[in-house]
Formats: sequence, C-alpha cells, structure tokens
Amino acid sequence: MPVTLLRPQCRPECRGWLPRPASGLLAGILSCAMALAGMPAQAADPGVAFSAGKPGGPLPAGWENKPVVHGKALTVYTLVADQGNTVLQADANGAASGLIHEGDVDLARTPVVKWRWKVAAPIPNADNRVGDREDAPARLVFFFEGESSNLSFGDRAESLAASAVGEKLPYATLMYIWTDSAPPGTVIANPHTSRVQMIVVSGASGDAGKWQTLRRNVSADFQRVFHEKPGKLVGYGLMTDTDNTGAIARAWYGDLRFKPAP
Repeated sequence: MPVTLLRPQCRPECRGWLPRPASGLLAGILSCAMALAGMPAQAADPGVAFSAGKPGGPLPAGWENKPVVHGKALTVYTLVADQGNTVLQADANGAASGLIHEGDVDLARTPVVKWRWKVAAPIPNADNRVGDREDAPARLVFFFEGESSNLSFGDRAESLAASAVGEKLPYATLMYIWTDSAPPGTVIANPHTSRVQMIVVSGASGDAGKWQTLRRNVSADFQRVFHEKPGKLVGYGLMTDTDNTGAIARAWYGDLRFKPAP
C-alpha cells in the first residue's frame, strides 16, 4: 500500500514520558543458575501477557500509568474478562495517559511487535493532523534515544524548552494508531512536533468493535519515517487518549509480544 506523508507545521509542546531504568539482576541470576545446571536458558519473547492476570487484579509488574502532560486527567486501565480471556481495558474521559514500561527490549534481536486490540468506536471529530483534535482510541508508543546533534534547530529549541520546565523529551517517538481520520498506511507527523511520527494501522470501515491482530517491524518502520536507524529503545507502551476532543473512548488490548524478524 502506498504511504502518504502528512507533515503539519510543528509547535512546541512538552510531553513528559520516560520510564525509569530497572535492574536485570533477577534475570541474570536465573540465567547463571540454569547455565550451572547445564540447561540452556530459554527466554520468552519480551513484552506483556495481560492474559496471565485476573480480571480486577493488579496490572503487570513494571507497567506505570504516566500522564502525557503533568496535570492531565489519567486514562483508566483495568484488567477485565473478554470471551474467557483476560485483557486490558482502557477508558478515557477527556483524559490522556499511557501505560508505559521501560525499554527492556533489544530491537536488534526482536524488532517485530505483535499485538491485539479492539476499539469500541471512533472518537467523533478526532483528527490526528490537527492539534486540538489529536486524539486516538488506541495507540502503541515507542520512545527512542538518539544523537541530539542530528536534530533541527527547532527541535533542539523545543527540547531545551522542555528541559527548562523539568521535562525530558525522547529523541524520537514512533506510534501505531487507530484512527478513522486517515486511511491505514498513512504516516502523520504529530502537529506539535516532528519528533513524533504516527503510522495509521487501524480504523478503516468495519474495524470498530472487532478484535484485530497486528504485526509491525518497529526498527524498519522507524527507519522509514525518521530516515535514520533507531537508537536505544528507552520505553514502550499503549495509550487511549481524548484530552483534546474531551470525548469518551474505550478500547481493549490483548497480549503484546516482540519477536525476531522472519
């Protein structure tokens, strides 16, 4: 499918997501113990299995509900039952926050992300090309480090402005979004900053109310939209947001896994 590039004019906005680094001590101990026992360490595909939880139970360890901008209302994320499986339900009412995990994934080994999601309905009047209507009922988000000297003057100024108010913007953010404002395959630059690029993957007629299983090569997509190789993945997660339109939205997310490229 041909890709349409939409690049609206950028304006500064501070969006403060960056997960804290965590220790890999337990994984290292387990690996060493298995090696000493003469057993190969079989690592599961990285990601998250919401299906392993119980409806109404705690969210998986290491996942935090982080606001897009401090002071915004938070999207509510809960584990619920769906056709015999446990899934994550997201409810936003004029809210914007993401369920975010540290970047513990080596995209050189497992660059392909596979996930399921379902959206109850499109957000009325939402349009990801327009700043005051830039909402989405479902997103996957990926935050990357990079070389700041590669940034344009405007992007560096934006980053400095964010630092001055206590925020730190990722070098680049890649998103996969559900929207009916543009056809699947469209690439949209966030209307506030070109360092956030969105790829439409769902939202065509008939997609609402149905579970979809999707697969994307994160590394290849990053290189395609940012025209450079990705740096270190520092965080990833999912988000349902309606802070700009003030609407109500609901979505469900199934397990999310990273896999090697075929």
